[in-house]
Amino acid sequence: MGRLLDTIDSPADLKKVPVEQLPALCQEIREQIIQTCARNGGHLGSSLGAVEINVALHHVFASPQDKLVWDVGHQAYAHKLLTGRREAFRTIRTEGGLAGFPERHESAHDAFGVGHASTAISAALGMIEAKRVTGEPGKVVAVVGDGAMTGGVAFEGLNQAGYLGRNLLVVLNDNEMSISPNVGALSEWFSKKFASRTYNRWRRQVKEFLESVPKGPEAIGIIRHGINATKALVTPGILFEGLGFHYVGPVDGHDVKGLVETFQKLAVFDGPVLLHAITTKGKGYHPAESDKATRGHGLSFFDVATGKPVKKSPGAKAYTDLFAEALCEEMEHDPRVVAITAAMLEGTGLIKAKQRFPDRTYDVGIAEQHAVTFAAGLACEGIRPVVAIYSTFLQRAYDQIIHDVALQKLPVTFALDRGGLVGADGKTHQGAFDLAYLRCVPGLVLMAPSDENELRHMLHTSLQHDGPAALRYPRGAGEGVALEPARVLEIGKGRLVRNVPGKPDVCVVAAGTTLKPALAAAEALAAEGVAATVIDPRFVKPLDEELVCAEAARAKRVVTVEEGCLAGGFGTACLEAFERRGLLEAGLGVRRLGIPDEFITHAEQAKQRAWVGIDADAIAAACRALVGDRKARGVA
Repeated sequence: MGRLLDTIDSPADLKKVPVEQLPALCQEIREQIIQTCARNGGHLGSSLGAVEINVALHHVFASPQDKLVWDVGHQAYAHKLLTGRREAFRTIRTEGGLAGFPERHESAHDAFGVGHASTAISAALGMIEAKRVTGEPGKVVAVVGDGAMTGGVAFEGLNQAGYLGRNLLVVLNDNEMSISPNVGALSEWFSKKFASRTYNRWRRQVKEFLESVPKGPEAIGIIRHGINATKALVTPGILFEGLGFHYVGPVDGHDVKGLVETFQKLAVFDGPVLLHAITTKGKGYHPAESDKATRGHGLSFFDVATGKPVKKSPGAKAYTDLFAEALCEEMEHDPRVVAITAAMLEGTGLIKAKQRFPDRTYDVGIAEQHAVTFAAGLACEGIRPVVAIYSTFLQRAYDQIIHDVALQKLPVTFALDRGGLVGADGKTHQGAFDLAYLRCVPGLVLMAPSDENELRHMLHTSLQHDGPAALRYPRGAGEGVALEPARVLEIGKGRLVRNVPGKPDVCVVAAGTTLKPALAAAEALAAEGVAATVIDPRFVKPLDEELVCAEAARAKRVVTVEEGCLAGGFGTACLEAFERRGLLEAGLGVRRLGIPDEFITHAEQAKQRAWVGIDADAIAAACRALVGDRKARGVA
């Protein structure tokens, strides 16, 4: 007998599966997710924990007319399997394959593209309001992980949804937080009663009757208070009731038949409802369930039998680990240094700092805005905070960077992990914009290390600097250089790392991660008789104008390279310097290489760098073209 999963090419097919067979289908989905993540990597634990929720939602609701909005999308692997992408699922997170997150262009069933947390409730409310305005049929469900509830925007959405009173269903997938201490028979009994149509019809009728009799409003208040007090004894839902939601739960998020029954009841409920489902991250796969740190949150390739990563040949340490070790050294030597991250202790390497300095390491949850302003408050009182956040997520705290830190000239250090192209996580996670969005902030020092030692020096420099500073470093391994003691760099001073005798044909100014391919390109050009100098600017801001402009004037041809967006980025900083110094009017030839004005899709990092033209071959080609073009026009 074949798999049930192989018979499902759409949610309509799923509806034909008897409820009694849904547990077997859930098991097949789990096996498919585990096998695929073992080959491709991905967010295993979150997807395994939400299988029953996915199946029950698609069994009851009618996507795409009914909109299912996923928060982040870590929970949505089963959703992809059930919505016509079963055959393509093996390609997830690989070049040309499915994205690791919901994407609107990929399927009509992906109602909202997501990669950053806490957005589902606001987006879902917008959709249900649009249906009201246009008269379009359909329901809207937002599925929110408990981690997303640490983000303030989730509560902003809840607040307006409760105020408007629309028919919005929010499913809280709770697999981590301790807000559910009363999961038991009494709580489950109350939850079923509170969700039933009979109870809610009775509540509506009683309210209508009491409104028509003397002192009825007072009686309504007393009854409501009694109901809420009773709920508060057995459920954690009083907070959501206070925001205007009808709270149902906690329920067993792995009882797929019970979830179907509950969703059927809630599908005809009037007003905003929050269903609280208790789940286990990594459910059904022991290695993920037993991993207390991340429960298989974001994995690379692993062995299915053991859950352990597939061993690769030993290489250089990852920049993330190098940063964490350097920060721990700084914290050891200076008790004023503290570490802050936003739900990324493992991802940023700060778990090492948490283990060594638990009272000086803070994980504030998915709350980047709060993280930055919290750091600003610490800095006001003489503390030296280091805020370690992925480049793509720091975008969420841009106002706080400007108003709470830079405007007050506070000594906060921003450590931007995943600066540049990130590989399989794709469009939503590319660290493409940090050089541009930070370079324009007055008074902020911005650095891009080209190897492990530069990273150590820049962290040390930022902690000695009396003002805001940021350093961005890539995902992946370092260059394998021997480590040196950290030292203070002179702010705003770059270095000429490759010089040539006489007059060079071209000068390459390569920021951060692009220095190594720039040096490789220069070697290849030398073999062809093209002399290229190479500058490591170190500082994107303040730029070493003296060095960069002097070398540009000497070569009369410049190629700038950055692993960031071209619009407003490092190359733009160089152009501005050339314009100020009159070099453009004097005929300086310039080519800028970087990420073009588009979102770069998922693939291996090396392939992405080749796509955007910042690998060694592309740099050499740009230099040849610039030199050849200038010589063809008779320019020295």
